Amino acid sequence: MDLKQLEYFVRVAELGSFTRAAVALNVAQPALSRQVRLLEVELRQNLLVRNGRGATPTEAGKLLLEHGRGILHQVERAREELGRVRGALAGRVAIGLPPSLAKVLAVPLTRAFRRELPEASLSITEGLSTAMQHWLMTGQLDIAVLYNAQPAPEIDIHPLRDELLWLVQPRPPGLPEDPPPPPVPLSEVAKLPLVIPSRPNAIRMQVEAEMANQGLRPNVALEIDGVSAILELVADGAGAAILARQAVTRSIRPSAYRLRPIEPPLYTRVSLATSSLRPATLTQQRTLELIRQTLDTVGADD
Repeated sequence: MDLKQLEYFVRVAELGSFTRAAVALNVAQPALSRQVRLLEVELRQNLLVRNGRGATPTEAGKLLLEHGRGILHQVERAREELGRVRGALAGRVAIGLPPSLAKVLAVPLTRAFRRELPEASLSITEGLSTAMQHWLMTGQLDIAVLYNAQPAPEIDIHPLRDELLWLVQPRPPGLPEDPPPPPVPLSEVAKLPLVIPSRPNAIRMQVEAEMANQGLRPNVALEIDGVSAILELVADGAGAAILARQAVTRSIRPSAYRLRPIEPPLYTRVSLATSSLRPATLTQQRTLELIRQTLDTVGADD
Protein backbone atom coordinates (compact mmCIF):
# COMPACT_ATOMS: atom_id res chain seq x y z
CA MET A 1 0.00 0.00 0.00
CA ASP A 2 1.55 3.26 -1.18
CA LEU A 3 1.51 6.12 1.34
CA LYS A 4 0.82 8.70 -1.36
CA GLN A 5 -2.17 6.70 -2.58
CA LEU A 6 -3.41 6.46 0.99
CA GLU A 7 -3.00 10.22 1.51
CA TYR A 8 -4.86 10.93 -1.74
CA PHE A 9 -7.73 8.64 -0.76
CA VAL A 10 -8.03 10.15 2.73
CA ARG A 11 -8.16 13.68 1.35
CA VAL A 12 -10.80 12.80 -1.26
CA ALA A 13 -12.91 11.03 1.38
CA GLU A 14 -12.61 13.95 3.81
CA LEU A 15 -13.38 16.65 1.25
CA GLY A 16 -16.01 14.61 -0.59
CA SER A 17 -14.67 15.64 -3.98
CA PHE A 18 -11.81 14.75 -6.32
CA THR A 19 -11.76 18.35 -7.55
CA ARG A 20 -11.40 19.88 -4.07
CA ALA A 21 -8.84 17.23 -3.07
CA ALA A 22 -6.76 17.92 -6.19
CA VAL A 23 -6.68 21.62 -5.32
CA ALA A 24 -5.81 20.95 -1.67
CA LEU A 25 -3.03 18.51 -2.62
CA ASN A 26 -1.81 20.62 -5.56
CA VAL A 27 -1.94 17.70 -8.01
CA ALA A 28 -3.71 17.19 -11.32
CA GLN A 29 -7.14 15.62 -10.92
CA PRO A 30 -6.53 12.81 -13.47
CA ALA A 31 -3.38 11.79 -11.60
CA LEU A 32 -5.27 11.88 -8.30
CA SER A 33 -8.10 9.73 -9.70
CA ARG A 34 -5.63 7.25 -11.17
CA GLN A 35 -3.77 6.77 -7.88
CA VAL A 36 -6.98 6.25 -5.92
CA ARG A 37 -8.16 3.74 -8.52
CA LEU A 38 -4.85 1.85 -8.27
CA LEU A 39 -5.37 1.64 -4.51
CA GLU A 40 -8.85 0.21 -5.05
CA VAL A 41 -7.45 -2.36 -7.51
CA GLU A 42 -4.75 -3.41 -5.06
CA LEU A 43 -7.24 -3.81 -2.21
CA ARG A 44 -9.88 -5.32 -4.48
CA GLN A 45 -12.48 -3.06 -2.94
CA ASN A 46 -14.48 -0.09 -4.13
CA LEU A 47 -13.53 2.61 -1.65
CA LEU A 48 -15.53 5.54 -3.04
CA VAL A 49 -18.93 6.01 -4.64
CA ARG A 50 -18.46 8.56 -7.42
CA ASN A 51 -21.47 10.67 -8.42
CA GLY A 52 -22.27 14.07 -9.88
CA ARG A 53 -22.07 15.70 -6.46
CA GLY A 54 -18.65 14.32 -5.57
CA ALA A 55 -17.42 11.17 -3.87
CA THR A 56 -18.47 9.42 -0.66
CA PRO A 57 -16.73 6.47 1.02
CA THR A 58 -18.23 3.00 0.86
CA GLU A 59 -18.31 0.80 3.96
CA ALA A 60 -14.84 -0.44 3.02
CA GLY A 61 -13.79 3.15 2.38
CA LYS A 62 -14.99 4.26 5.82
CA LEU A 63 -12.92 1.50 7.41
CA LEU A 64 -9.81 2.46 5.43
CA LEU A 65 -10.40 6.15 6.19
CA GLU A 66 -10.30 5.40 9.91
CA HIS A 67 -7.09 3.40 9.59
CA GLY A 68 -5.61 5.77 7.02
CA ARG A 69 -5.87 8.79 9.29
CA GLY A 70 -4.00 6.92 12.00
CA ILE A 71 -1.32 5.64 9.60
CA LEU A 72 -0.66 9.09 8.13
CA HIS A 73 -0.58 10.60 11.60
CA GLN A 74 1.99 8.06 12.73
CA VAL A 75 4.11 8.78 9.65
CA GLU A 76 4.02 12.48 10.44
CA ARG A 77 4.95 11.78 14.06
CA ALA A 78 7.88 9.64 12.88
CA ARG A 79 9.12 12.50 10.70
CA GLU A 80 8.86 14.86 13.64
CA GLU A 81 10.69 12.49 15.98
CA LEU A 82 13.50 12.20 13.42
CA GLY A 83 13.52 15.98 13.21
CA ARG A 84 13.91 16.19 16.97
CA VAL A 85 17.01 14.02 16.74
CA ARG A 86 18.63 16.73 14.66
CA GLY A 87 17.21 19.38 16.98
CA ALA A 88 14.14 20.74 15.19
CA LEU A 89 10.44 20.06 14.69
CA ALA A 90 9.19 19.91 11.10
CA GLY A 91 5.95 19.47 9.18
CA ARG A 92 3.16 21.72 7.94
CA VAL A 93 0.54 23.41 10.11
CA ALA A 94 -2.63 24.91 8.61
CA ILE A 95 -4.27 27.56 10.80
CA GLY A 96 -7.61 29.33 10.36
CA LEU A 97 -8.23 32.82 11.77
CA PRO A 98 -11.28 35.11 11.74
CA PRO A 99 -10.55 38.25 9.67
CA SER A 100 -10.63 40.60 12.68
CA LEU A 101 -8.15 38.46 14.62
CA ALA A 102 -6.01 37.80 11.56
CA LYS A 103 -5.12 41.50 11.50
CA VAL A 104 -3.90 41.23 15.09
CA LEU A 105 -2.33 37.78 15.13
CA ALA A 106 -0.96 37.00 11.66
CA VAL A 107 2.26 39.03 11.82
CA PRO A 108 3.36 38.31 15.43
CA LEU A 109 2.31 34.65 15.15
CA THR A 110 4.27 34.19 11.91
CA ARG A 111 7.35 35.76 13.49
CA ALA A 112 7.09 33.50 16.54
CA PHE A 113 6.52 30.43 14.35
CA ARG A 114 9.58 31.12 12.20
CA ARG A 115 11.68 31.72 15.30
CA GLU A 116 10.54 28.65 17.23
CA LEU A 117 9.90 26.21 14.34
CA PRO A 118 12.30 27.18 11.53
CA GLU A 119 12.04 23.80 9.77
CA ALA A 120 8.24 23.72 9.79
CA SER A 121 5.89 25.45 7.35
CA LEU A 122 2.85 27.56 8.22
CA SER A 123 -0.35 28.19 6.28
CA ILE A 124 -2.86 30.81 7.49
CA THR A 125 -6.39 31.01 6.11
CA GLU A 126 -9.00 33.65 6.93
CA GLY A 127 -12.61 32.59 7.20
CA LEU A 128 -15.87 32.72 9.10
CA SER A 129 -15.99 30.56 12.22
CA THR A 130 -18.70 28.26 10.86
CA ALA A 131 -16.71 27.60 7.68
CA MET A 132 -13.47 27.03 9.57
CA GLN A 133 -15.16 24.57 11.90
CA HIS A 134 -16.16 22.55 8.82
CA TRP A 135 -12.61 22.80 7.43
CA LEU A 136 -11.30 21.31 10.67
CA MET A 137 -13.62 18.34 10.25
CA THR A 138 -12.52 17.75 6.65
CA GLY A 139 -8.81 18.10 7.36
CA GLN A 140 -8.26 21.39 5.51
CA LEU A 141 -7.21 23.01 8.80
CA ASP A 142 -5.23 21.65 11.74
CA ILE A 143 -6.04 24.50 14.14
CA ALA A 144 -8.64 27.26 14.11
CA VAL A 145 -9.35 30.26 16.31
CA LEU A 146 -13.14 30.50 16.44
CA TYR A 147 -15.77 32.89 17.73
CA ASN A 148 -18.60 31.19 19.64
CA ALA A 149 -17.56 27.70 18.52
CA GLN A 150 -20.43 25.23 18.39
CA PRO A 151 -19.85 21.85 20.10
CA ALA A 152 -19.41 18.90 17.74
CA PRO A 153 -18.14 15.35 18.28
CA GLU A 154 -15.38 15.85 15.67
CA ILE A 155 -14.02 19.05 17.28
CA ASP A 156 -12.09 19.68 20.50
CA ILE A 157 -12.79 23.22 21.74
CA HIS A 158 -10.60 25.09 24.23
CA PRO A 159 -12.07 28.47 25.35
CA LEU A 160 -9.49 31.26 25.58
CA ARG A 161 -11.28 34.47 26.50
CA ASP A 162 -14.44 36.53 26.12
CA GLU A 163 -14.30 39.71 24.02
CA LEU A 164 -16.62 42.64 24.65
CA LEU A 165 -18.67 43.82 21.67
CA TRP A 166 -19.16 47.55 21.01
CA LEU A 167 -21.57 49.66 19.01
CA VAL A 168 -19.53 51.26 16.24
CA GLN A 169 -20.78 54.50 14.72
CA PRO A 170 -19.19 57.20 12.54
CA ARG A 171 -17.52 59.90 14.59
CA PRO A 172 -19.24 63.25 14.01
CA PRO A 173 -16.85 66.00 12.84
CA GLY A 174 -15.24 67.82 15.71
CA LEU A 175 -16.49 65.37 18.34
CA PRO A 176 -13.88 65.10 21.12
CA GLU A 177 -12.85 61.63 22.22
CA ASP A 178 -13.27 62.49 25.93
CA PRO A 179 -15.38 62.01 27.90
CA PRO A 180 -16.27 58.52 26.64
CA PRO A 181 -19.79 58.22 25.26
CA PRO A 182 -22.44 56.75 27.57
CA PRO A 183 -23.67 53.14 27.17
CA VAL A 184 -26.52 52.58 24.75
CA PRO A 185 -29.32 50.20 25.77
CA LEU A 186 -29.74 47.11 23.61
CA SER A 187 -33.33 48.21 22.97
CA GLU A 188 -31.98 51.36 21.31
CA VAL A 189 -29.42 49.36 19.33
CA ALA A 190 -32.29 47.32 17.89
CA LYS A 191 -33.77 50.52 16.40
CA LEU A 192 -30.56 51.53 14.62
CA PRO A 193 -29.85 50.48 11.02
CA LEU A 194 -27.09 47.87 11.31
CA VAL A 195 -24.37 46.88 8.86
CA ILE A 196 -23.83 43.30 9.97
CA PRO A 197 -22.49 40.00 8.60
CA SER A 198 -24.94 37.46 7.20
CA ARG A 199 -25.91 34.30 9.06
CA PRO A 200 -24.34 32.11 10.40
CA ASN A 201 -21.62 34.62 11.41
CA ALA A 202 -20.85 34.21 15.13
CA ILE A 203 -21.35 37.87 16.06
CA ARG A 204 -24.57 38.05 14.03
CA MET A 205 -25.96 34.99 15.81
CA GLN A 206 -24.89 36.37 19.21
CA VAL A 207 -26.58 39.73 18.58
CA GLU A 208 -29.80 38.09 17.39
CA ALA A 209 -29.88 35.72 20.36
CA GLU A 210 -29.39 38.48 22.94
CA MET A 211 -32.01 40.68 21.28
CA ALA A 212 -34.46 37.75 21.11
CA ASN A 213 -34.09 37.33 24.88
CA GLN A 214 -35.58 40.81 25.20
CA GLY A 215 -38.20 40.29 22.51
CA LEU A 216 -36.23 42.42 20.03
CA ARG A 217 -35.01 42.01 16.46
CA PRO A 218 -32.10 43.79 14.78
CA ASN A 219 -32.83 46.37 12.10
CA VAL A 220 -30.52 45.00 9.39
CA ALA A 221 -29.72 47.67 6.83
CA LEU A 222 -26.98 45.78 5.00
CA GLU A 223 -25.45 42.30 5.23
CA ILE A 224 -21.70 42.39 4.54
CA ASP A 225 -19.28 39.51 5.22
CA GLY A 226 -16.08 41.48 5.72
CA VAL A 227 -14.88 43.65 8.61
CA SER A 228 -13.11 46.19 6.40
CA ALA A 229 -16.18 46.62 4.18
CA ILE A 230 -18.45 46.96 7.23
CA LEU A 231 -16.27 49.72 8.68
CA GLU A 232 -16.09 51.59 5.36
CA LEU A 233 -19.88 51.54 5.12
CA VAL A 234 -20.25 52.73 8.73
CA ALA A 235 -17.86 55.60 8.03
CA ASP A 236 -19.94 56.44 4.92
CA GLY A 237 -23.09 56.70 7.03
CA ALA A 238 -24.80 53.48 5.92
CA GLY A 239 -25.50 52.45 9.51
CA ALA A 240 -23.90 51.24 12.74
CA ALA A 241 -22.00 48.02 13.42
CA ILE A 242 -21.40 45.71 16.38
CA LEU A 243 -17.78 44.59 16.58
CA ALA A 244 -14.93 43.86 18.97
CA ARG A 245 -12.72 46.84 19.80
CA GLN A 246 -9.68 45.41 18.04
CA ALA A 247 -11.56 45.28 14.74
CA VAL A 248 -11.76 49.07 14.91
CA THR A 249 -8.40 49.91 16.49
CA ARG A 250 -6.60 47.80 13.86
CA SER A 251 -8.51 49.38 10.97
CA ILE A 252 -7.00 51.88 8.55
CA ARG A 253 -8.86 54.85 10.06
CA PRO A 254 -9.71 54.11 13.71
CA SER A 255 -10.28 57.81 14.44
CA ALA A 256 -13.22 57.79 12.02
CA TYR A 257 -15.34 55.80 14.47
CA ARG A 258 -16.95 56.22 17.86
CA LEU A 259 -17.26 53.15 20.08
CA ARG A 260 -20.09 52.98 22.59
CA PRO A 261 -20.60 50.25 25.22
CA ILE A 262 -23.85 48.32 25.01
CA GLU A 263 -26.08 47.73 28.03
CA PRO A 264 -26.36 44.89 28.98
CA PRO A 265 -22.90 43.99 27.70
CA LEU A 266 -22.52 41.63 24.73
CA TYR A 267 -19.60 39.21 24.61
CA THR A 268 -18.24 36.80 22.04
CA ARG A 269 -16.11 33.83 23.12
CA VAL A 270 -12.77 33.18 21.46
CA SER A 271 -11.71 29.50 21.41
CA LEU A 272 -8.98 27.33 19.99
CA ALA A 273 -10.30 24.34 18.09
CA THR A 274 -8.65 21.18 16.78
CA SER A 275 -9.93 17.98 15.22
CA SER A 276 -10.75 15.17 17.64
CA LEU A 277 -10.32 12.70 14.74
CA ARG A 278 -6.64 13.52 14.14
CA PRO A 279 -4.46 13.86 17.26
CA ALA A 280 -2.21 16.92 17.15
CA THR A 281 1.39 16.32 16.07
CA LEU A 282 4.24 17.72 18.14
CA THR A 283 4.60 20.62 15.71
CA GLN A 284 0.90 21.37 15.98
CA GLN A 285 1.06 21.18 19.78
CA ARG A 286 3.88 23.73 19.81
CA THR A 287 1.89 25.92 17.42
CA LEU A 288 -1.09 25.83 19.79
CA GLU A 289 1.19 27.14 22.54
CA LEU A 290 2.45 29.90 20.25
CA ILE A 291 -1.11 30.99 19.44
CA ARG A 292 -1.97 31.20 23.14
CA GLN A 293 1.21 33.15 23.88
CA THR A 294 0.63 35.53 20.98
CA LEU A 295 -2.95 36.20 22.07
CA ASP A 296 -1.71 36.96 25.60
CA THR A 297 0.89 39.34 24.20
CA VAL A 298 -1.69 41.12 22.06
CA GLY A 299 -3.84 41.48 25.14
CA ALA A 300 -7.50 41.01 25.87
CA ASP A 301 -10.11 43.46 24.67
CA ASP A 302 -11.16 46.23 27.03
